[in-house]
Amino acid sequence: MTATPTTLRHSRDIVTPALRAALDRLDETSRARAGYHLGWTTEDGEATAGGGGKAVRPALALLSARAAGAPAEAGLAGAVAVELVHNFSLLHDDVMDGDTLRRHRPTVWAVWGTASAILTGDALLALAQEVLLESGSAHAVAAGTLLASATRELVRGQMQDLAFEHRTDVTLDECLDMAAGKTGSLLSASAAIGAVLAGAPDATTGALATFGAQAGIAFQIVDDLLGIWGDPAVTGKPRFSDLQARKKTLPMTYAAGRPGPAGERLTAWLAAGEKADEAGLAEIAALVVAAGGREWATEEARRRLRLAESALDAAPVPDAPRDELVALARYLVNREA
Repeated sequence: MTATPTTLRHSRDIVTPALRAALDRLDETSRARAGYHLGWTTEDGEATAGGGGKAVRPALALLSARAAGAPAEAGLAGAVAVELVHNFSLLHDDVMDGDTLRRHRPTVWAVWGTASAILTGDALLALAQEVLLESGSAHAVAAGTLLASATRELVRGQMQDLAFEHRTDVTLDECLDMAAGKTGSLLSASAAIGAVLAGAPDATTGALATFGAQAGIAFQIVDDLLGIWGDPAVTGKPRFSDLQARKKTLPMTYAAGRPGPAGERLTAWLAAGEKADEAGLAEIAALVVAAGGREWATEEARRRLRLAESALDAAPVPDAPRDELVALARYLVNREA
């Protein structure tokens, strides 16, 4: 099975020039802010050596074209488009969450203000549809519709996430539904959009979409685990960041809903709305473990991974791209950042 870091590097090599070309369409200020957000430049506009993030979604888009029997390049416009939508969501998420760091650097809003971050995100969202519609594919409209629907679902999930901040009665089913929208929708679209652009039959695009949706929920569960127990040196976020923000994450929601002293104390802590220092947050994290939240989330991520892999059995996906899709999903579940 192809090593996933190699798959991601190969994807970045293909997508980055096209992504840069897309950003060249933007006005000078939006282009500069987006380039900084992507890690391509410093605050002063000087070029950097790295940047771009993991590029998981573009990799899925290229692999989905290959899964449909087409060259990876058939999914290139889709790969650029999903990466643009993903970064639109990150720019807005940083504003909504008040996060001042992303990938160990100050966020766009923290440097240039909230309005600048919002407008940069809006520019990327519009650009994504422009790239798709000008792709030259006979199926560009279908791909654009898929991405628009996924973006709508992403926003729905984000709206739920914000609403949960003001509730103490969030259920596990609601939290899973939120994850399906906030994270699963775009990963689902990413895993199918290359195949859509290549004109694949519905059975193939449907199987790939289901694969991406289940992998996306697994990805969100792992993200929630890292938001409590991740290493700040690796994640780039403060220790216990999700607890400090009092987020209704999946491990927390599961644990707070369990009977027994640990679950009851977590429910009371969430309802009280009190701030906690690092020692207090460590105690809360220990209560999540005691109530079974960490164990449940770890196993649920693995279960979703199995569902993702089995979804590929519903369509005639060639062995090589299938193996790489499975390896990529496993990478998402086993990652440390």
